[in-house]
Amino acid sequence: MLEVTGLNAYYGTAHVLQDVSLTLGAEPVALIGRNGMGKSTLCKALSGVLGPGNRVTGSVRLEGEELGGKPAHRIAKAGIGYVPQGRRLFQSLTVDEHLLIVGARRDDAWTPERVYELFPRLAERKHVSGTSLSGGEQEMLSIGRALLTNPKVLVMDEPSEGLAPTVVETLIETIKDLAAAGMGLLVVEQNLGVATSLAERVVVMVSGSVATETTSQDLLSDPEQQKRFLGVEPLAEAA
Repeated sequence: MLEVTGLNAYYGTAHVLQDVSLTLGAEPVALIGRNGMGKSTLCKALSGVLGPGNRVTGSVRLEGEELGGKPAHRIAKAGIGYVPQGRRLFQSLTVDEHLLIVGARRDDAWTPERVYELFPRLAERKHVSGTSLSGGEQEMLSIGRALLTNPKVLVMDEPSEGLAPTVVETLIETIKDLAAAGMGLLVVEQNLGVATSLAERVVVMVSGSVATETTSQDLLSDPEQQKRFLGVEPLAEAA
């Protein structure tokens, strides 16, 4: 579904992403690594929102269509949705306005009505400012807004950040349900427990490059990998 080959990204003269290559099917894939390894930059590069003055080279192909170098609105229209870190909601817009502004059509697979079915809590608070919601509700809204672009692939940057454990459990189930329905999901996660719960495939970034690809089971059973790639106390030992 998504094929990334030799992707490089530069912030001015700083070479942040270095020849990143990966593939993604209709599945959830977790992207992990220590802070500053280029994970968020990869999300922005795939979505076309790296910002002015910066540049991206390499190939990003979605179902065979080359999207590398195209503007963000063209990438979104082609089928790559983006859920940014920090949710990026507008104080001046209500929940309903956040969804309506995307401009989804009634014959689209995803409509505001379907988002409300997926997240009933948002329907209850549709007239509340987006920034007045709880952290979990804000994440629901950020995901719902991205779904209204009707993506084939959804790129999510730290979706569990700051959320309560019960909310994270619901988030993981939502991600799995979207993948089961045929969507590809690339999910950046600092929380190793969340990453290994939501995806079987785990891609590890080190210094702007893909260092290795492993599985949740192998990563959980290897304390040394956990320390090396994330700098965390091993989950295998804590269990």
